[in-house]
Order: sequence, then C-alpha cells, then structure tokens
Amino acid sequence: MTAIEKQIIESWCIHNGFMLKTIAAISEEALQSTLSTRGGRDVARQLAHLHNVRVWRLKAFAKKSTLKLTEFDKKESPCKEKLLEAFAQSGAAMEKYFGHCIEKGGVVPNFRRGVVPMLGYYISHEAHHRGNIFLTMKQSRIKIPDTLKWGIWEWNKEASESGQ
Repeated sequence: MTAIEKQIIESWCIHNGFMLKTIAAISEEALQSTLSTRGGRDVARQLAHLHNVRVWRLKAFAKKSTLKLTEFDKKESPCKEKLLEAFAQSGAAMEKYFGHCIEKGGVVPNFRRGVVPMLGYYISHEAHHRGNIFLTMKQSRIKIPDTLKWGIWEWNKEASESGQ
C-alpha cells in the first residue's frame, strides 16, 4: 500500500476514533436529549442513524466478506453500550471497505467519484451530526467535556497519543 493509501485509511481510523470517544463521553441523559418538539431524533437516534448509513453502504460488501453488521430500527434510541459496539463494528468494517476500494484502484460501487470523495462524504456527514449533537447537548444544558470539545481537533497527534 502506498503512503497516500495508508493516509486514506488512517484518516478514517482517526475520525472513527473521535466518534467512539464522543459516544463514550456522552451520558445516558445526554443520549436522550433532543431539541425537537415534533418527534425528531434524540442524540442516541442521531448516532444510530450514522451507524445505519455506514451499514447501508457496507451491505453488499459485508455479504461478500462475511462481515456481521448490526442495524438499528429507525425509532430505536440505543444505549451507550450498544452504540459503542455498533460504531466499533461499522468503523472496522468501513476501514476494510476503504482498503478494498483502494485495492480496486479507488473505484467504489454506487459512488462514482471514488474512494477519496467517499471518505470526505462520510466524515462530513458524521461531523454534521456531531455538531448537531453538541448543539443539542449545549442547549439542553448538558456539559460537553473539554477533552471531547477540543479533542476532535487533534488530528496531528500520533494514534497512541489520541487513544486510537
């Protein structure tokens, strides 16, 4: 694998590590918080949505590679433990998927722009929801730990330093 190919995989792993840290730092109370007055997603359902989007991308690949993937019901607000397990599972599966796409010359089935734009898509999508989650917590008067608030910007630390 070339240096740039390793960087693609590493970028995903750093991002997924931040998602796992985010979930680990969120209290059960915060997982149930929402700003919606019309039945919109609470924090747990936003996280379940992110995992499910990963799973939808991975379904065809999982069948070929015998990966086991958990999927949440749309209305389920999973507990922290289930979310951590799911994100660890889908994060590792996405890492394998990125590697597979790299081996195929960067070609991604049903994503015509290729593996690098797909990486950008997933990181952008999840960062958007992470921002919504932080805003929900803030407006619900739930403190966001400083290590979480600032830790998501520590992309230049070594994996062992950032807990990956």
